[in-house]
Amino acid sequence: MMLKNKNITLLSHILVWFVLFSMPYLLSYGQEQEINRVVIHFWTPLVFSAILFYFNYFVLIDKFLFPKKTIWFVGINIIIISFFIFCKETIEATFFEELTKNRVNTKEGGGPRFKMFIYVQMVSYMAPLLFSIAVKTTKRWVKTEAERKEAANFKLKSELQHLHYQLQPHFFFNSLNNIYAMVDVSPDEAKTAIHSLSKLMRYMLYETNVEQVSLSKEIDFMKKYIELMKLRVSHKTTVNYSFPTTETGIKIAPLLFISLIENAFKHGVSASKDSSINIQMSCTNNKVLFTIVNTNFPKKTDDKSGSGIGLPNIEKRLQLLYPNKHLFTTSVEDNNFVAQLEIETS
Repeated sequence: MMLKNKNITLLSHILVWFVLFSMPYLLSYGQEQEINRVVIHFWTPLVFSAILFYFNYFVLIDKFLFPKKTIWFVGINIIIISFFIFCKETIEATFFEELTKNRVNTKEGGGPRFKMFIYVQMVSYMAPLLFSIAVKTTKRWVKTEAERKEAANFKLKSELQHLHYQLQPHFFFNSLNNIYAMVDVSPDEAKTAIHSLSKLMRYMLYETNVEQVSLSKEIDFMKKYIELMKLRVSHKTTVNYSFPTTETGIKIAPLLFISLIENAFKHGVSASKDSSINIQMSCTNNKVLFTIVNTNFPKKTDDKSGSGIGLPNIEKRLQLLYPNKHLFTTSVEDNNFVAQLEIETS
C-alpha cells in the first residue's frame, strides 16, 4: 500500500511538471512559436521554481521551518531566490542578448521600472515556495493524524482486551461459587454443572477473541449459562427467558449480556423468599433490545462478597464498542431491578 501511494505521488509530480512545461504550446496552439523566447521567459524560471520547490520540500522545511528556525528559513530562501534572479539575468545577457536588449536599456536608466522588475521576479518565486510549504504541511498533518488514529486504535484494543480478560475470571469464579454451593446438597447436579461450565469456558476462551460473533452463538451461550444457574436455585425462584428463535444474521461484540444475567442470579434470588428472573431479547432490523427484570434483593452494606465489576465493565465496553449507538439503563420498579440494553449493530 505504501509503495502504491509513493508511485501515485511520483506520477502526480511528473504529470504536474509536464503540464507546466507544456503550457506555452497548450496556450498558443496553432500560433508561431519562438523557441528562444519560450526558453528564457518560461522554461528557465520554471526550472528554478522546481529546484526551489524540491529543495524546500526535502531539506529546508524539515530542517528549519518545522523546528521553528524561521529567520534561517526566510534568510536562506531570500539568498536562493536572489541567486536565481542573478543566474536568469546572466543567462539572458549571455545567450539571449537580442531578446533582452530593450530591457537592458531600461535597466541602465534605473528608476522605478527596474525596481518593479526585481519585485515581480521575487514575487514569482514565492508561488513554488508557498506551495512546497502547503504540500509538506498537509503531508505532515496527514501522517500525524494517521499516527494519532493508530495510537487511539491500539489503546482501544488494549482496553477492550483488558476488559475481556477481566470478565473471564469474574465469570469463572462466580460460576465456581455457585457450583460449590451444590456440592454438598446435590453432588450429581454439581458434576453436571462442572461439565456445563467447561463448555462455557471453552466458548469464552476460544471463540470470543474476535471483534464480533454471530448473535445466535451468543444466544446459545446465554441459554447454557441460564440452565447452569437454574440448577442451584430453589423452587421458590422462577426463571423465564425468551430469545429470537430464527437466524437474524446480526453480529455483535461477544459477552455483552452475560454480566447482566450474572447480576440477576446473584442479586435477584433468595433461598427463603419468592423471586423471579425474566429475560427477553428481541431484534428489529439491526437493533437488539435486551431486557432483564429480576426481584431486587439489595446487597447489604457490610457484604464484601463479589468484585462489583460486572455493570461497570458493561458500561465501559459499550462506550468503546458502540459510541452513540447504544442505550443502557437500570432502575428499580416495584421492588424489581430492571436493566435494559439497546444496541444498534450497524
